[in-house]
Amino acid sequence: MKSTHHSRRAGKPRTVRSVAAAAAASAMLLTGCSGGESGPPTLTWYINPDDGGQDVLAQQCSDASGGKYKIQTSLLPRDAASQREQLARRLAAGDTSMDIMSLDPPYVPELAEPGFLAKPPHDVVEATTKDTLEGPLEGAKWNGEIVAIPFWANTQLLWYRESVAKAAGLDMSEPVTWDQLIKAATSQDKYLGVQGVRGEAMSVWVNGLVESAGGQVVSDGQDGQDAKITLDSDAGKKAAEIIGTIGKEGLGGPGLATQDENASMIQFQGDKGSFMVNWPFIYSASKAAVEEGALDQSVVDDIRWTTWPRVDADTPSAPPLGGINLGVGAASEHQDLAWDAVQCIVSPEHQAQYFATNGNPPASAKAFDDPAVKKAYPMADTIRKSLDNAAPRPQTPYYNEISTAIQQHWTPPGDVTEDTPRETTEFIQEVLKGDALL
Repeated sequence: MKSTHHSRRAGKPRTVRSVAAAAAASAMLLTGCSGGESGPPTLTWYINPDDGGQDVLAQQCSDASGGKYKIQTSLLPRDAASQREQLARRLAAGDTSMDIMSLDPPYVPELAEPGFLAKPPHDVVEATTKDTLEGPLEGAKWNGEIVAIPFWANTQLLWYRESVAKAAGLDMSEPVTWDQLIKAATSQDKYLGVQGVRGEAMSVWVNGLVESAGGQVVSDGQDGQDAKITLDSDAGKKAAEIIGTIGKEGLGGPGLATQDENASMIQFQGDKGSFMVNWPFIYSASKAAVEEGALDQSVVDDIRWTTWPRVDADTPSAPPLGGINLGVGAASEHQDLAWDAVQCIVSPEHQAQYFATNGNPPASAKAFDDPAVKKAYPMADTIRKSLDNAAPRPQTPYYNEISTAIQQHWTPPGDVTEDTPRETTEFIQEVLKGDALL
């Protein structure tokens, strides 16, 4: 059911809840204990879940430090919103264990604005961003300055079953549009792989469609509560038309309203799979499923890839941008060592290693040339091309509020109409002014 929270009004204007306000609620959190250590200092690295690659890098960089420090990892929750909440609460409480953090790019402005992130030293920035791709570099900035160091950069591709594309008569050597995919899936009685869950995946999809149509969800994000919400536009209406059509016509499958990236992958691998927008992990996960006996090799042989679909046939798409940046907490008692460790972690060699073993693409251009990368990921060149055109989600300290509002108003997909962009814009404006609650 559509959320009705937009009808609840606060009794008086209020300040939008930000991470700074979490300090009071987080006072009970214990800060990291660094006193009484024997031997080299231990740096805590808060990591997002992966296939063990960050643990490996932590050990490798500990060994490479020559005894200056040891890195231990601390696992964050799986979903991005929960990661953001845990990090924000700890940072607001002045937790001294926040030595290194794996940060989802959309939340970097929110953590940087109140001064929770230590400023990267100039020499560290110089050493780590010499060959960083433009998209990932922009996602590590706030107010024009680099506030975190790009580690890996993600983007979505259009994955497709070659047999279905041929049967539908689509020439996949040329860019295809969402309208073409909708017609092809309909003609073949197949499902389109999209993420319709009420979660960050929906914000990713909406932003990708709007940016690909030449629009923006937010402009002047640096103005905070005074930022311009520009979702109510021709681009926003086209995004609503695409999402609403897929939802109403059942093209996303019976589980669309709860479908995340993994669920859409499993559907894509089945008999009803056709086309899917999703991250590069699809390839390694599908190969692993074959090795485990859960998927037939013929399915993997049928999987192909290209860049994200276009909204308009004459306008290149602006694929979603994801990834992880590394930040150092302003309250960390080992900042110099932490930055030294960050330089080790994000070296092009380690980025290539991490991609080849864990499926997360590098932010470094040089890393794409590594033979191990090309062997493990034959679509590496397509990923790099996609990263060159990828657009970040709105960069604003109020991203959480904006993303949550989108999730509430654009789910379930079958309820999305031409009025959804306007309703969402009005609601976000009310939230930022303090006149409505999420």
